[in-house]
Amino acid sequence: MPPGAYSAVLFDFGGVLTTPVWDSFAAFCEKEGLDPATIKDLFRTDPEALALLRKLETGEMKEDEFESRFGAKLGLEDHPHLIDSMFAGMVPHEEMVGAVRELRAAGTTTALVSNSWSTNHYDRDLLAELFDTVLISGEVGLHKPEPEIYLRAAEEAGVEPAACLFVDDLRENCEGAEAVGMTAIRHRHAGETIPKLAELTGVELSLSG
Repeated sequence: MPPGAYSAVLFDFGGVLTTPVWDSFAAFCEKEGLDPATIKDLFRTDPEALALLRKLETGEMKEDEFESRFGAKLGLEDHPHLIDSMFAGMVPHEEMVGAVRELRAAGTTTALVSNSWSTNHYDRDLLAELFDTVLISGEVGLHKPEPEIYLRAAEEAGVEPAACLFVDDLRENCEGAEAVGMTAIRHRHAGETIPKLAELTGVELSLSG
């Protein structure tokens, strides 16, 4: 599509608008005396661990049950505030947040599409500032990379999927967006993603945050 043909941009949160999730997990593991790759390896090799996360992110499992069952896999059964501690190392990525602000100020519809369990873990004022619509998997009962959440996001944004750009750091989530007709940008770093967004939307974006 030509520049300016995309009228909505959908963003993932963790690892796109924040520092990498895996870095936060690694820092947590080191603090607890575990191998830094412990959580990453669990999610990549243990189907039960991944199923626990999915149930948390779709609202099928409460936080305390996840903490008990996932903590047992880490040998941290009685860890207080396990989830908060695992994600504590994530901080906003100012350049990417700035790009969302600039896109919205230019009239582009912006949406958050995040696999998570509650907006209570987000800065609500920041969400209201950045996004026209917010879809959290645990609140809507839909989950990336399944097609329904992308279609719901496009519907709430008031555009067809083909008019949407989707930005995520995970390959499978980008493939899910492409499967419903969206154009996906696999986020690796701001220096690559922001110029691509500027090129495809026709909006001048800065790399200064």
